[in-house]
Amino acid sequence: MTHKYEDVWDLDVIFPGGSNSEEFRDFLSNLEDELKECQKELDALQNNSDLQIWAEKVMQAQEMGKKVREAGAFVSCLSAQDVKDEGAKLLTGRVKQLSSSYSSVMTSIDEQLLSFNDEQWEQFTSQKEMKEIVYNLNERRSMAEEKLSGDKEKLIQALSVDGYHAWGDFYNTIVGRMTVEIEEDGEIKQLSAGQAANKMNSKSSEMRKHAFKQYEKAWAQEAELFANTLNHLAGFRLQTYEARGWEDVLKEPLEINRMEKETLNVMWETITRNKPDFVDYMNRKAELLGEERLDMVDIGAPLSENVEEVSYDEAADMIIEQFNSFSPKMAEFTKMAFEDRWIEAESRAGKRPGGFCTTFPLNEQSRIFMTYDGTASNVATLAHELGHAYHQYVMNDLPPMSQRYAMNVAETASTFAEMIVADATVKSAQTDEAKIQLLDDKLNRSIAFFMNIHARFLFETRFYEERKKGLVSVHRLNELMFEAQKEAYCDSLGSYSPHFWASKLHFHITGVPFYNFPYTFGYLFSMGIYAQAAKEGAGFEEKYIALLRDTGRMKVEDLAKKHLNVDLTKPDFWQDAIDLIKEDLKTFMELTAK
Repeated sequence: MTHKYEDVWDLDVIFPGGSNSEEFRDFLSNLEDELKECQKELDALQNNSDLQIWAEKVMQAQEMGKKVREAGAFVSCLSAQDVKDEGAKLLTGRVKQLSSSYSSVMTSIDEQLLSFNDEQWEQFTSQKEMKEIVYNLNERRSMAEEKLSGDKEKLIQALSVDGYHAWGDFYNTIVGRMTVEIEEDGEIKQLSAGQAANKMNSKSSEMRKHAFKQYEKAWAQEAELFANTLNHLAGFRLQTYEARGWEDVLKEPLEINRMEKETLNVMWETITRNKPDFVDYMNRKAELLGEERLDMVDIGAPLSENVEEVSYDEAADMIIEQFNSFSPKMAEFTKMAFEDRWIEAESRAGKRPGGFCTTFPLNEQSRIFMTYDGTASNVATLAHELGHAYHQYVMNDLPPMSQRYAMNVAETASTFAEMIVADATVKSAQTDEAKIQLLDDKLNRSIAFFMNIHARFLFETRFYEERKKGLVSVHRLNELMFEAQKEAYCDSLGSYSPHFWASKLHFHITGVPFYNFPYTFGYLFSMGIYAQAAKEGAGFEEKYIALLRDTGRMKVEDLAKKHLNVDLTKPDFWQDAIDLIKEDLKTFMELTAK
């Protein structure tokens, strides 16, 4: 099938030849040599307090960091597009080793930052190049104070390649060999996990329930292996935390997200107070589907059989058009992303499930991965990932350290992009039936952020507490997940997904811990930004870009105060954001009243 926009990405402009790329192998070899040489130089500088030399080393490390990110992005794309690519798996191991070496370089620099007295620190950060990254340098120095000595941290980093990150790789290997057996039109098909997940969004209740049953069965069959990956990567984290004297498992994720625990707590408390209204929505949806109560697989079910599939080209044009109504710069960027083949969206076997956006900092390009199947959810995912790509695009000229924004604010730009498309689509709906379906799609996302993500957070918090006492069995993992889902969904569903701890990649990611609450933060934070944008119209574009550019050099509380003049540690902001969503809920309930 020919497309106006190609739905297969172009990686050859980054490194030609995929996992057989000689150019990429040369790049890795050169980077390995560069890291070794830099580490030698840093070791030789241990007793040298020349401020200019150390500023030069910080600048050099930033540039090497870009190369490490480039390599990491490339292998993640190779692994995602073909989970059976053996060459990609080997390259992934090599890149993880490089990342470990780079972490050791940064630990050596952190040691030096710690050794400066107050007067030296003032002089060091007053140098021209250091002034631009002073927030990031202060942050690194502060975090280094709470870690072990440099030699011990380097040992942890070296051991993490095979003792920690390897468990995440092992998870991907298991998923790569999995198939889900789905019967469709009288034919038995062996689908990848990603393809089977799309079947659970089917218009047909029978297909949804069949696909869900087979999906759960497939994950259950490999549950012992998945329990191994989860237990052992969690064990490595906990041992590291204990060695550093960290008792709270949320300490690291909160620091990574530049966020206070008070903010996290007040966010969940405000959401929980508002959940009854969203339970009413789910009960109404159950009525409309002819069910007593929704099963988990029904939450995202379309309400109308007349929902048309949206082609990839149509989705692209619609997203560009809607972005343009808010931000011509964002629309122009998005058109370029489609035309230059930054997006891998083809529905085919062998791809990993889910979607992501990754950045190639040397090329100043991004790549978006997903499996597009024509659903409203797919359109939302596409807009979401383009939001991530635009966020990076407006930061490309900043120093590398100041580009490293946390996951919670990363999810702000993506969710904001989603909102632009979803809101505009609802407003342009021609019939009540179409409007109801589109409102339902929007409210589905609220349920995901308020209840599904909350269940993940509750599960992971409780799992880590139990893991401190020893290994957690498959049976107990299922119980913990079931209990968390039941609580998060206010016991409103007819059935749950006990093997969700296995099927959700996020629990097995080693790059960052607690890959859950930042999504909900980003969703509600983006609501506050969206409300501001709606008030100010076209004049908000530059303010939005300014906010995005500050995301890598501020705590979220300061970011919100500076750009939105709100206090995230108080419930008011969170309630205002939820009230905005409730307007959709109210309209949905009115339109569906008998």
